[in-house]
Amino acid sequence: MSKSNVYYILVEPKEGGNVGASARAIKNMGFGNLCLVRPCDFLTDESRRFAHGAMDVLEGCAVYDDFGDAIRDKSIVIGMSRRFGATRGVRRPLAHGAEFAFDAAQFNKVAIVFGREDNGLLNEEVRACGLLVYIPSSEAQPSLNLAQAVMVTAYELACLYENIRDKSHDNFASRSSHELVTGGGLERLYERISRLLPLLGYGFRGSENLAGGIMRNIRRLIGRTGLTQWELNMLYGICTQVEGKIKGEL
Repeated sequence: MSKSNVYYILVEPKEGGNVGASARAIKNMGFGNLCLVRPCDFLTDESRRFAHGAMDVLEGCAVYDDFGDAIRDKSIVIGMSRRFGATRGVRRPLAHGAEFAFDAAQFNKVAIVFGREDNGLLNEEVRACGLLVYIPSSEAQPSLNLAQAVMVTAYELACLYENIRDKSHDNFASRSSHELVTGGGLERLYERISRLLPLLGYGFRGSENLAGGIMRNIRRLIGRTGLTQWELNMLYGICTQVEGKIKGEL
């Protein structure tokens, strides 16, 4: 199983040194896909020093102006965040998230997303993640440096690949996965469901946006597992049937 399906995405990194160190970290662990969203000037003398031995990763990274473009062709999006909150959805420790990424990456592109050094991921970016993962750390000093977080995450995932290579864990030998729809395909489904909900009477209850809350939960539910093309077609068919019943066309 190739590691080429795993993509490490840094959103608006502010320090070139962190970008260079992140490039070195993922190459240390056998990965090679580094993506940057609206980065600082990252090709500096400092970043090159920190990327020692990984200039190919640093200079070959993909750069995006928009976060949505960075994840559009990914089937599973995992956000790294230490922040709790009811609106942020399900959070799992790194060991769980690494196994989830490992399984999905057998046949699908997986994005592991890291936020800004100072503010982490914004709420709209969190909403695009099917799963949020945190690195267990001391309450006395819970925050890791960006490049440190990338290294710890890459190491945890690399251990699973090493177990498979050595066949030391029969548990992983029987794992199976499926080819999943990419983020672009899921967005079209979400738009279709969003148009359907008002027809079913989901709007506002006082100041509460019922349809918005339902869509957040649907995104999280599907984002945690992904959808095969057959499942996507099935949901489209259900939407069509429901719309037809409501409009009296069936």
